Amino acid sequence: MAVFLTGESKVLVQGMTGAEGMRHTRRMLAAGTRVVGGVNPRKAGLDVEFDVAGPGGRGSAPRTVPVFGSVREGIEATGADVSVVFVPPAFTRAAVQEAADAGIALAVVITEGVPVHDSVAFCAHAAARGTRVVGPNCPGVISPGRSNAGIVPADITGPGPIGLVSKSGTLTYQLMHELRDVGFSTCVGIGGDPVVGTSHIDCLAAFEEDPGTELIVLVGEIGGDAEERAAAYVRDHVTKPVVGYIAGFTAPEGRTMGHAGAIVSGSSGTARAKKEALEAAGVRVGETPTETARLVLARLAERAVPSDVTHG
Repeated sequence: MAVFLTGESKVLVQGMTGAEGMRHTRRMLAAGTRVVGGVNPRKAGLDVEFDVAGPGGRGSAPRTVPVFGSVREGIEATGADVSVVFVPPAFTRAAVQEAADAGIALAVVITEGVPVHDSVAFCAHAAARGTRVVGPNCPGVISPGRSNAGIVPADITGPGPIGLVSKSGTLTYQLMHELRDVGFSTCVGIGGDPVVGTSHIDCLAAFEEDPGTELIVLVGEIGGDAEERAAAYVRDHVTKPVVGYIAGFTAPEGRTMGHAGAIVSGSSGTARAKKEALEAAGVRVGETPTETARLVLARLAERAVPSDVTHG
């Protein structure tokens, strides 16, 4: 099973004909994603041919993807239910609102540098219309072996029982690599901006309900209180084991680190405070990605031991 994105998802790419859109559309197609169209009002009616590598990078085959003038046209022609947004920051708000107005179920916003005011506006607009937004400034959503909506390399890992939610793209990739021999149900990179459409809590709730997810990995970072709120949610609502990692234990106070939301002020938002809150909720927290992976393996091993077995 998977959350948000399945092998049946049909994907439109807003901004597909730009350099980044073209590059990552090719990668999504190679991963088996059902990319059914691109969106660019100035290039409507164009068919774009992609030379798509086969499994393991062996061989290639041409794939033709049509370009539509609007998201609504793309949905009407293909039945698409997911949009991946690669448009420049100045046009991201309009693109997401267009997708939501057209009835898209999931909008994955890869664009970075989106003004916070715009993020607030399009996240609220989308929520009012029943559209889930992941991002902005995120690597996307991947259900390994099924579908990949975004820029996550598809060959890091395969399907398995771990659900991953992360603020950081790089740490998403690293944890996927560290745990590649186990595999993942879905990995969700929610983005590190101060305002994002999908939270840790949203993903925790989805993974809790997913029968294919046995353990959840939560990756956070300094700044804000999202991880503390996630800890409270785990304590009250999550029955599956959760393992956490917080980036930024050595970050200097008062300095933005990497993401716009990763800034510590006084004692608020420190890695240590977040670790303590998660551990108080029963979450095991590693201080490095490798230690976090070891905690995941240990927790999975514990679940594999029959409950009636006792140890002397």
